[in-house]
Amino acid sequence: MVFVKGPGLYSDIGKRARDLLYKDYQGDQKFTLTTYTSNGVAITSSGTKKGELFLADVNTQLKNKNITTDVKVDTNSNVYTTITVDDPAPGVKAIFSFVAPDQKSGKVELQYLHEYAGISTSLGLTAKPIVNFSGVAGNHKAAFGTDISFDTATGNFTKCNAGVSFTTTDLIASLIVNDKGQTVAASYFHTISPLTNTAVGAELTHSFSSNENTLTIGTQHSLDPLTSVKARVNNYGRASALIQHEWRPKSLITISGEVDTRAIEKSAKIGLAVALKP
Repeated sequence: MVFVKGPGLYSDIGKRARDLLYKDYQGDQKFTLTTYTSNGVAITSSGTKKGELFLADVNTQLKNKNITTDVKVDTNSNVYTTITVDDPAPGVKAIFSFVAPDQKSGKVELQYLHEYAGISTSLGLTAKPIVNFSGVAGNHKAAFGTDISFDTATGNFTKCNAGVSFTTTDLIASLIVNDKGQTVAASYFHTISPLTNTAVGAELTHSFSSNENTLTIGTQHSLDPLTSVKARVNNYGRASALIQHEWRPKSLITISGEVDTRAIEKSAKIGLAVALKP
């Protein structure tokens, strides 16, 4: 898809802060290996150990002009198929997905990116489907959007969210209302030094039903072009840190840890993720 400098999709609201605070933190052991066949098919094998449970999947990806086909098989013998068509019309992306053997899992999605808008709509391929619509209006500096889902079987709205985002050269602030107004999340992302990818971020979430607040703050920094570190802590005393090293192009090793500072006698959680690409 041709890049359009606009407000993006609804999922982009607050994404930079969420990525800083939550992306790449791993509490389990995960290994991923990607290989390529002679005709360009990418085969990715992934295994994750969660305590005593081991989960694995194999994903194949084939690209032909503007059509990308992904097929993934997991340890429960589920087959996930996603077909993506880029630019069937200017600014448009079409996505068709289904999971076998679940006959009610089929879904078609259309995305449209414009200089002043971003729209995504999806429809379940059933007799009485769930219809989802999300839209964002604005530009690359300010945007407002909504994300709603309607269940045609019950006639009820199953999701109704809204968000707003403001962006400057080094600061991104966002406010999102979720769960039909039951929770609100405010976040910010501040770039301190683009040369070292140094940034700080925070997210404050309030639940009106439980009257609970959750505050998470974090930072990231690149030690060198191939090595980065991140750290975060929340108001419940959980502190996490990770180091990620690209030891060869697109091949990453990530070591992360989490400790409960209010129960320091408990053992820390250590996570390891290894991703290998030729």
